Amino acid sequence: MSLIEQLKERSGSVCELCASKENLAVYEVPPVSTGGMDGSLLGCETCISQIENPDSTIANHWRCLNDSMWSEHEAVKAVAWRMLSRLKSEGWTQDLLDMMYLEDETLKWAQATGEGEEAGEKIIHRDVNGVVLNAGDNVVLVKDLKVKGSSMVAKQGTAVRRISLDRENAEYIEGKVGAQQIVIITKYVKKI
Repeated sequence: MSLIEQLKERSGSVCELCASKENLAVYEVPPVSTGGMDGSLLGCETCISQIENPDSTIANHWRCLNDSMWSEHEAVKAVAWRMLSRLKSEGWTQDLLDMMYLEDETLKWAQATGEGEEAGEKIIHRDVNGVVLNAGDNVVLVKDLKVKGSSMVAKQGTAVRRISLDRENAEYIEGKVGAQQIVIITKYVKKI
């Protein structure tokens, strides 16, 4: 059974956030390490586009989180927390955030994208050209890099898929080169 079929079975063929039955797709919740059922949710086109494009967020659409924040699935709860945090200036969302309970691991996952942090507090990762990097982005190396602790050299032009961001330092990201997870300095990558 494919992932989308499993998610449709789990959700009853509705968006796990707003319960829409139209234009459903798999959304892998960044930063994704495993993906699959535990790292994904079934979302409608409207929800997914607003999650991925903060400028297109329509606050009233997300009143549905009053129900979906109680989901038994961690991926759904993490996204609900992120969207409520993004919209905390709306007033009504703070009440929901105050009621919401997440296990420590799920809360850490929800906070991994920096959603809900004030602009001054947020650590912004930028590539060699100054383009903002987000968790889950794909980048390419712009120079050969020696990998510390191994004899491996990551060659210029190597694609690093689905990066994760260091929440403490804007200069560091992580990603897989071959089978090895490595830390990369942002000035040596370009977003693709």
